[in-house]
Amino acid sequence: MDRRSFVETTGASLGAVSARGWRGASWLQVPEFPLEGRSVEDLRQLLVDRRTTAQRLVEQYTARITWLDDTGPELGHVLEVNPDARAIAAQLDGELRAHRVRGPLHGIPVLIKDNIATADHMQTTAGSLALVDARPPRDAFVARKLREAGAVILGKTNLSEWANYRSTHSVSGWSGRGGQCRNPNALDRTPSGSSSGSAAAAAASSCAVAIGTETNGSIVSPSSACGCVGIKPTVGLVSRSGIIPISHSQDTAGPIARTVADAAVLLAALAGSDPDDAATAEADQHAADYTRALDPDGLRGARLGVMRPTFAGSKVDALYAAALAVLAAQGAVLVDPVSFPPGGLQGSGDVLSFEFKADVERYLADWAPTAPVRTLADLIAFNQREAAVEMPYFAQELFEQSQARGPLTTPEYVAGRDRVQRAAREAIDGLCDANHLDAIVSITGGPARPIDLVSGDAGGGGSSTYPAVAGYPHVTVPMGYVFGLPVGISFFGKAWTEATLIKLAFAYEQATRLRHAPALAPTADVPWDGKAQ
Repeated sequence: MDRRSFVETTGASLGAVSARGWRGASWLQVPEFPLEGRSVEDLRQLLVDRRTTAQRLVEQYTARITWLDDTGPELGHVLEVNPDARAIAAQLDGELRAHRVRGPLHGIPVLIKDNIATADHMQTTAGSLALVDARPPRDAFVARKLREAGAVILGKTNLSEWANYRSTHSVSGWSGRGGQCRNPNALDRTPSGSSSGSAAAAAASSCAVAIGTETNGSIVSPSSACGCVGIKPTVGLVSRSGIIPISHSQDTAGPIARTVADAAVLLAALAGSDPDDAATAEADQHAADYTRALDPDGLRGARLGVMRPTFAGSKVDALYAAALAVLAAQGAVLVDPVSFPPGGLQGSGDVLSFEFKADVERYLADWAPTAPVRTLADLIAFNQREAAVEMPYFAQELFEQSQARGPLTTPEYVAGRDRVQRAAREAIDGLCDANHLDAIVSITGGPARPIDLVSGDAGGGGSSTYPAVAGYPHVTVPMGYVFGLPVGISFFGKAWTEATLIKLAFAYEQATRLRHAPALAPTADVPWDGKAQ
């Protein structure tokens, strides 16, 4: 369906819809999908019992992606399907018949964000046309770990171009290569960013699980907006080698899934030390089988500090109040409220601005040797030459600001990095230590806002910045819906506490089970007459 047909179809449906909005409207015939909501364990059991094959899973998910992106709602969430996926699946099927199992993801289709390098027939572009056909010489560590665990890398997901680090007026989910990704709960709403396609794919059951990356909010925010579980690990638990960077101080990859259990399986497969990423030197000491933390009684006796954010609005506040009541009913001790010291983390953006130039140029040299761009200045010039396709909606102010920065030996950078990172860590550690907290809880972010190609993203607030700047773990899990739009609750805490956060999030998820399949509705389920029904 092209854009004009979409507008005509939704407009024609409007007359037949009641004052309650789009609920129940048959504007789109959604084909039945037998893998809707299937967990990793479900799929693994189907494979072991010979009731399906990895090849069949690849075929089914590929058909789902094709329908969602090309035939049905034009979700725009997957940039390409791996042309080798079926052959890889066939090999894994053969190994399974011979009773050889590589790991916990054997035969399981996984989608990965298009800033994670793969040395195969797929592209690795961060959504930018500048890196088309610049083939990486080897797999990123994350891709290699997936293959070792037996996963089928099914394809690459759309994203906010350059992981949302190009413009101060960017549009989340838009890339020059892939166009606009939409929120599967309401197609006129943002999927948030920058792991937009990965979150949309997990939510819409286009894969078993997906991989996103985060610098500040890029896993937890789209997970919350699309109705998924997202885990942003401690920086250093999962290697960044071969991932197109923003900031070596804050970047990490992590799972996006429909359930905490699936995210835990995926995180265990990704974690580990990598000699090519110095930040992972301690990873093997902390990596674990996170499925052992899946305790439905995991909230009992836990001490949780309650943040009271002001950005969310009354309907989200009501969801949060209900969530806190669940936490207390499940045996958690709520220390309410807690807050960070005044002063915030001013200057954290300057750290990213310095690091992006150095880090992206290192990536281009090591991982994209055949690319026509070698420097950030080359990327800026490319975008200027190709402005009609690369900058039709927003410019590249962040690129230009980064280009003007000095080297990483600049005293302003060194002092600023140390100051903001120390402030973030001391804030989280201080709250946890002073109150004997197992974790801090907050609202992940507000409901998804309308996609705005004219003015770009509107600031909606969120809870990602302190754990992001500290490099500490952060888990979001669905907390409920506002007019059909998902909202997540966050659990974050001190470094290397992934197992604790997973235990807490799993117990909350099991007590609530609020997530449901996305509606693929044209817009949010808001009463059109403005009156309560």
